[in-house]
Amino acid sequence: MNSSFVNRIAAELEEIKTAGLFKTERIITSAQGAEIMVNGKKVLNFCANNYLGLSSHPRVIAAAMRAIETHGFGMSSVRCICGTQDIHKELEKKISQFLGTEDTILYAAAFDANGGVFEPLLGEKDAIISDELNHASIIDGVRLCKAMRYRYKNNDMADLEKQLQDAKQAGANQIMIVTDGAFSMDGTIAQLDKICDLADRYEALVMTDECHSTGFLGKTGRGVPEYCGVIGRVDIITGTLGKALGGASGGFTSGRKEIIEMLRQRSRPYLFSNTLAPSIVGASIEVFNMLSETTALRDKLEKNTKYFRTEMTKAGFDIKPGEHPIVPIMLYEAPLAQKFAEKLLEKGIYVIGFFFPVVAKGKARIRVQLSAGHEQHHLDKAIKAFTEVGKELGVLK
Repeated sequence: MNSSFVNRIAAELEEIKTAGLFKTERIITSAQGAEIMVNGKKVLNFCANNYLGLSSHPRVIAAAMRAIETHGFGMSSVRCICGTQDIHKELEKKISQFLGTEDTILYAAAFDANGGVFEPLLGEKDAIISDELNHASIIDGVRLCKAMRYRYKNNDMADLEKQLQDAKQAGANQIMIVTDGAFSMDGTIAQLDKICDLADRYEALVMTDECHSTGFLGKTGRGVPEYCGVIGRVDIITGTLGKALGGASGGFTSGRKEIIEMLRQRSRPYLFSNTLAPSIVGASIEVFNMLSETTALRDKLEKNTKYFRTEMTKAGFDIKPGEHPIVPIMLYEAPLAQKFAEKLLEKGIYVIGFFFPVVAKGKARIRVQLSAGHEQHHLDKAIKAFTEVGKELGVLK
């Protein structure tokens, strides 16, 4: 390999380390859960997307094993050749029923769902208006599309309307407004009701990414459309099976049947990626069965979230307000966020510092994520540890 290229990459890596922005991976030697084994030590996990505590739930594991026994380990093919099983269609139907949509298409990952949704549906005479804090997968998906691109300030409805007006004046045939349902770094929930109102006024489509919402936001866990009272008014919903819904992998796009059918015909990540593994499909079917039986898990998550947010605010931490189980503890400087996380791990609390380029420079934080798997004593131990480290590092007075 060209030595100058390798030297350049090595120098850039050193710059990342010097700036305190280098990311390391800690090795977990247990199943995912509220308590995990890291570096040979049992710690409390507060940085997983395991919102409902289903990643290692006995019913989910049993369903995955049954699917392997009846449908095998993998399909070795894409859906349109010989990669569609009855359980894939069953899961798509269950997702549609749960979300109140007409049809659903499965993807190997939610990144693929967002990456493959725009190009088949919109052309160079159309326009996409995207929230500035949308997930990287949405940004990449938009880049693959020839449509005109507009961006509005995060959750700012006045700026969204201005972008709608600009797109109209530019002669856009079809406009699509795209937003995260819940923004993963801040826990902010999109004003989807107001977005739908603006979409109606300007004859635009609405797409929401519900990866950090489906299963636990809204009274029955139907996500931000339920939370904001707009079920049936959203045209396209993308989501993941890799967070609250079992925590493995896989994504989906759900919406009007004509839209979903076009994605089956033209969406490249769907047409050129292997089918979702039977074990994940079988487990995911069981997850939707569980969520349709009771709201107990989302109710417990809501209780845990309110308690943690209240007590951490009382302790004096700078927390972005809200109701989401993503709780950003703002520390602002990347080295401080990393040191804070290291000190917490020593006390048995596993969290991660987030900093540039994941968040803007000067906005470093520890992102705490609550789970229905957490018990009261888990929360109290975390709050105590945060407070001790906060005082030690001068974050708290």
